[in-house]
Amino acid sequence: MKIKKHIKEFSKRATSYDEYTNIQKKVAKKVIENTKKKGVEYKKILDLGCGTGSVYKSIDWKIETFVGVDASEQMCKLHPNTKKTVVFNRDFDDRHLYEDLKKYSPFDITFSSSALQWSKNFDNILIHIKELSRDISFAIFTDGTFETIYKVSQQESFLPDAQKLVDKISCYWNIEYEIQKYRLYFADNISKFRYIKRSGVSGGEARLSYRQVKNLIENYPLDYLEFEVLFLSSV
Repeated sequence: MKIKKHIKEFSKRATSYDEYTNIQKKVAKKVIENTKKKGVEYKKILDLGCGTGSVYKSIDWKIETFVGVDASEQMCKLHPNTKKTVVFNRDFDDRHLYEDLKKYSPFDITFSSSALQWSKNFDNILIHIKELSRDISFAIFTDGTFETIYKVSQQESFLPDAQKLVDKISCYWNIEYEIQKYRLYFADNISKFRYIKRSGVSGGEARLSYRQVKNLIENYPLDYLEFEVLFLSSV
């Protein structure tokens, strides 16, 4: 297992609605940039949690097939639709999905950006992807995200631990990884929690009570939100 661990911080002001997915777009772009450093232009691609197409839009080389998977029907409708793309409105935890994907395999690489942290059966995904794809390149939000929020509210993070993910994935591929930290700045605390609700970073679930949210709005000590992302790829 080849390991590259690098901590870096990025700061960006969130000033408009378009900025609600700013972090996810930055992450998708970096997933592709990390792949390009290898000098390999993958032709047959699978994207788990493809969303509206951030990964697809970041690819600047010629491809033969791009298969995207996303559980949101609305997201799938907004994904670019070309002769080379196929988009499945499916849950990537559904084991039957991978039987349907076999007709497009083997894939040169499987991408996943800002999605696999929601998996309820991550081991199942790894087993199937290992059968379908030669290489992988993942970006996964980990438990350093919203770290101060959880400290103030005295709650445990619902996001996975980065090292545990590394240990698990390295059972299937030789990998390299880096952990990157981001900061997103806001004018006030209400704007921060509005961002969390609208960006989808929280998984679309109300995880704190009204009283806990009120306490955070009044007492959150930072002028930014914290994000931690594990970038990981096969070598």
